[in-house]
Amino acid sequence: MGEVVVGRVAEIWRYPVKSLGGERLDRVGIGSRGVDLDRLWALRGRDGKLGSGKNTKRFRRMSGLLGTSSRISSDGVILVRLADGSEMELGDPASAAAFSSLVGEEVEFAAEGGVSHLDDSPVHLVTTSSLAWLSELMPGAAIQARRFRPNLVIEVPASGRQEESWVGRGLRIGEVELRVHKPTERCVMTTMEQPGLRFEPSILRTLERENSARLGVYATVETPGTCAEGDEVVILG
Repeated sequence: MGEVVVGRVAEIWRYPVKSLGGERLDRVGIGSRGVDLDRLWALRGRDGKLGSGKNTKRFRRMSGLLGTSSRISSDGVILVRLADGSEMELGDPASAAAFSSLVGEEVEFAAEGGVSHLDDSPVHLVTTSSLAWLSELMPGAAIQARRFRPNLVIEVPASGRQEESWVGRGLRIGEVELRVHKPTERCVMTTMEQPGLRFEPSILRTLERENSARLGVYATVETPGTCAEGDEVVILG
């Protein structure tokens, strides 16, 4: 089977600090680890666990994180923003103090070390058709890509959960080549309130009932490079 164009990049997202809101980009570099500087930092509690919306062996739920955000300035400085709109440099001691007050315990910003801050795989993709599929199941619910925290939102003309058919296959997006290797299992973070999106507990219940709590796919990086909004997404033969 030859190469087939299946869609285009509609949105690109990066989350410099894990579990905080991210930034939308026009163009980004993608290396073997994933999107450049994605989730390179995280909040760490005194117990060594990283701030998240869920509890696992490595992560621990910390309240209020999705109401904040992070971005990287044009000169490479990581900035964190609180819900009131105030913004400060991540390296400023005042930022750790502000987030400690927000979550109700002492925390610090910790750079990634020998263990990745990523939940699973380098790149997370979701298609517009999957979002439309879920929206049809949940009329009136606020279904947006931001709830699912993808790196790439792929606009596709077909219907249904198109990315699931890409598992095991290669994709070329701009200069980048990816290998889609498994569906993304969703967690309670998809239901949480964040700026412009209300609390929607039925999202996870619906996904559990209709698709084993899955939406979107994970991919590894086979050829690093740059991709941009509007780039074609090509399935490699």
